[in-house]
Amino acid sequence: MKKEEIRVAILRIEGINCEQESLESFRRLGVKPEFVHLKQFLHIDCSEDEKRNLFDFHCLMIPGGFSAGDYVRAGAILASRIKSGLGKELVEFVSEGYPILGVCNGFQVLIELGLLPGIDNTMSETPTACLHINDSNKFECRPTLLKHENNGKCVFTKKIPKGDIRLIPSAHAEGKLIFPIKEQERYVKLLEESDQIVFRYVDPSGEYAGYPWNPNGSISNIAGICNREGNVFGLMPHPERVFYRFQHPDWIMTQEMDMEELKDKPGDGQAIFESVINYLCKKF
Repeated sequence: MKKEEIRVAILRIEGINCEQESLESFRRLGVKPEFVHLKQFLHIDCSEDEKRNLFDFHCLMIPGGFSAGDYVRAGAILASRIKSGLGKELVEFVSEGYPILGVCNGFQVLIELGLLPGIDNTMSETPTACLHINDSNKFECRPTLLKHENNGKCVFTKKIPKGDIRLIPSAHAEGKLIFPIKEQERYVKLLEESDQIVFRYVDPSGEYAGYPWNPNGSISNIAGICNREGNVFGLMPHPERVFYRFQHPDWIMTQEMDMEELKDKPGDGQAIFESVINYLCKKF
């Protein structure tokens, strides 16, 4: 498949607020992203021209924000609406190798859907993990350093060397990844054995550390995971917010080049979008 043929759906409902940055991240790389409201997929309250089918697209992204106000639990309402209307199609979409990216609220939705962690099957009937309230009990908006832990399974990080440390900012109140209390260590071990841990929070020396480097208290410092096949990826920090180097909070202190030279220099999040585009070009 040629890059310009790739179509990406950026999902929208009330409360999502990171869709524009997400769309621009794909569009800058030469593919065709499109905003798609959930009602367009469900064929509710829209014209014939507005209706969309999941398989009209090659990739689905669920961006950050506060879908449905994060009532009940973060991402739970959107996940319930997706599962009730698109559950079977979603399982087929993932099973055929099409990629899904969930960032921040999108990660919460993937957990609530049961697409992640995806240890036993494509989509579990009920969630087997949770993105819980941060240990600080407050909204954390800060630069976070992520160490790439994946050995090559995740299709969204194939362009990132293992062990590479990336600055990708976090902005969430419920980002603490937890599993059933009595089985937490078993779940982490299963994720490690199946190469499903993608990023962990680290400090500037590259060591696993607590708050504030781990902004939420997530078990084993986990910031992002993928499913067993590697084509569903959930990440709490926001790669779309560091697409360019000048979006990094420290750029003015570390760059000797002028703004004209800097404007096209890639930021630490760009490789995530490049990786999945390369995957699609090769697979389809």
